[in-house]
Amino acid sequence: MSDQALWYLDNINVNGIFCPKKMSDSLHSDHVKVYKKNEYVYLPAQSSDKIYFITKGRVKIGTYSDTGKEITKAILDEGQVFGELALIGEDKRRDFAIAMEKSEICSVTTDEMKHLIKDHSGLSLFLMKIVGSRVLEVEQRLESLVFKDSRSRIVEYLVDMVKKKGERVGYEWVVRNFITHQEIANLTATSRQTVTTVLNELRTNNLLTFNRKRLLVRDLDALMAEIKS
Repeated sequence: MSDQALWYLDNINVNGIFCPKKMSDSLHSDHVKVYKKNEYVYLPAQSSDKIYFITKGRVKIGTYSDTGKEITKAILDEGQVFGELALIGEDKRRDFAIAMEKSEICSVTTDEMKHLIKDHSGLSLFLMKIVGSRVLEVEQRLESLVFKDSRSRIVEYLVDMVKKKGERVGYEWVVRNFITHQEIANLTATSRQTVTTVLNELRTNNLLTFNRKRLLVRDLDALMAEIKS
């Protein structure tokens, strides 16, 4: 099961909880907002008092270093939740969230979420799984930084992307809405030039092909074998 389908776990329709169809127009305008491409949902140091759910589009979560360099932490798609640290004591945002394309996002305040948890018994478990999965992702990325070289980190990220977001087509796997080389570099602590070099090598070896819209992996097992421990 992909992360994109995470909101179906335990028979919980999170979309129906965050953005119920029965919501009146006035309430809908308070809870749902359409963000333009490159529009910030929130910035570091802003008040952390809402949790967000993506109904359409994509959102990047990241932060800025002391020198102003952007560090990408996650790229989230339709059906995913973010801003959940507001529920566990975060007072001010440490990260930024920005729409990577035109996106529709539902939001609820932390007080509203606490009431929703009381009304939906499985929602707290759902949120715990989100927090836990994000912690595991951070640990895996730290281990990768310490123990793997740049090429292996990039290949490992591609494999992980395919497993989470890919669709199987025969013996091949396709990932739609492929991200830029710079975004992969930001996520793997490498350079854009290194990402481009690795992708071109993998394409030359007929393991994958790509363009701005999609990544097609021809042999996932062979791609996994490219990861060096």
